[in-house]
Amino acid sequence: MNRPKAPLSILVVEDEFIIAMDIEMMIEDAGHQVLAVASSLQDVMALPTDKAPDVALVDMQLARGSTGLQVNSAIQKQWPDTIVVFVTANPKKIPDDFDGAHGVIAKPFSSAGFVAALKYLEEGVCDPPPVSPEPGSFVASPAFAAQWGVSPGER
Repeated sequence: MNRPKAPLSILVVEDEFIIAMDIEMMIEDAGHQVLAVASSLQDVMALPTDKAPDVALVDMQLARGSTGLQVNSAIQKQWPDTIVVFVTANPKKIPDDFDGAHGVIAKPFSSAGFVAALKYLEEGVCDPPPVSPEPGSFVASPAFAAQWGVSPGER
């Protein structure tokens, strides 16, 4: 995997317009770039494929009957190095193995919590392992935590 450098290029997949705007603002306030905003699997599939996002923040229930699990699968096929993080009010719908995704940020979240999760992700993907403690707003998948040498008891 090629390690990205900050600022991260982030794809937001969220069908609630106001939430998508809030997430976009928080990403930019944290010093990162929003590559695109999509509201469904179909929107993600229609994105240009030449520039892969470093990170994709994906809601679980999306427009046009699509799901975050479908989007995660499509992103893994299209851009295998992209870090996928679910951003959802339904974390129990995520399989135990996270379906290959890297973590979850549970809704509702505070701005500070969201930014802390982004900082932790930035540390973990740009220069692993992260030096900050895992914030309460982010849960790494077991496989992703293992890549960083963090055991579940330390999280």
